[in-house]
Amino acid sequence: MPEAQLTPFKNYYGVELARDIAARIQSVKPDFPTEAYIAFAAERIEPLELKARVAVLAEGLRRYLPEPYAEALKIILAILGPELPEDGGMFNEGFHVLPLATFVEQYGLDDFDISLPALYEITKRFSSEFAVRPYIMRYPEKTLAWLKQHLNDPNAHVRRWISEGTRPRLPWGMQLTMFVKDPSPTLALLEHLKDDPSLYVRKSVANHLNDITKDNPERVLQTLERWSHDAPENRRWVINHALRTLVKKGDAHALSILGFAPSTTITVTQLSVRPARIKLGESVKILLQVTNSADQEQKLVVDYRVHYVKANGKASPKVFKWMTRTIAAGDTVTLEKSHAMKPVTTRTHYAGRHVVDIQINGQVLAEVVFELVM
Repeated sequence: MPEAQLTPFKNYYGVELARDIAARIQSVKPDFPTEAYIAFAAERIEPLELKARVAVLAEGLRRYLPEPYAEALKIILAILGPELPEDGGMFNEGFHVLPLATFVEQYGLDDFDISLPALYEITKRFSSEFAVRPYIMRYPEKTLAWLKQHLNDPNAHVRRWISEGTRPRLPWGMQLTMFVKDPSPTLALLEHLKDDPSLYVRKSVANHLNDITKDNPERVLQTLERWSHDAPENRRWVINHALRTLVKKGDAHALSILGFAPSTTITVTQLSVRPARIKLGESVKILLQVTNSADQEQKLVVDYRVHYVKANGKASPKVFKWMTRTIAAGDTVTLEKSHAMKPVTTRTHYAGRHVVDIQINGQVLAEVVFELVM
């Protein structure tokens, strides 16, 4: 990834990229006003964040490419460059394509019949998962039918696009409210993709299903329970990853699908947190001892919850993954975990009594307390 690892990703979408895009266009359209396009970007882009920067680059294309959309689109397609390798992700190369996808997203909605094939080509070079969403909103049946025709596409990036582009709550993307309400159309697509040979595609399927659990958990649970029967290893991975949010919530149905059953034979025989009083920026060590009193082994998924004190003095729990393991009959295991109470941008810490409780196979079995001082 060019410099994006060292600097904010948004910085790649600046004047240098405008210059790169202009040069690509000029190679197929010599009279393209290169300097005007670069100046358009330079005058606007510096104070903006990522999505706004990409929008400026797309807006400049609309201003300086030929007015007929179909003619402009031919030029866009001519500068896409080579397809991504089968195992290459969208954040490894092809960065110049994102403004091109945004161009189709913003200016091609009235030209479905040429825009969807364009997005199909674009997604082979970067991704059209954001750009296809306005088309789904305006033409839901038509777009879904078009995507369905490509479920067996030989290109894994296209198959992933079908899953990723239809996710109800795609991060950074437009929410597809009709699928939040009723995920049936996208579940039908995932049914076909669940055993895809590409891990890249299967990850998207799992993430898509995890999205649906936030609004329609029972639909996902019913689907995955059916999928779990005689499931091959790759599908078991999809099921496990798709249920991660429900597992963290201790959902009994989700845990049972994964083979983790509530058990009265599992007990917490020791739980402590040291030190009992820490300052912001320090860590506590959680020591846990678990015993299986049954005469057979037990599968355990062990999580812990920290009940963070809020500004109003109340507490809000957050689940943290600890480990998954099998404990032998009559055995006792000891686990240790360090938890840092450091300042983070996503949470403001407040002084007070913080409860830590242990959740095993969805059941809260023990709790302990430490004090945070500022």
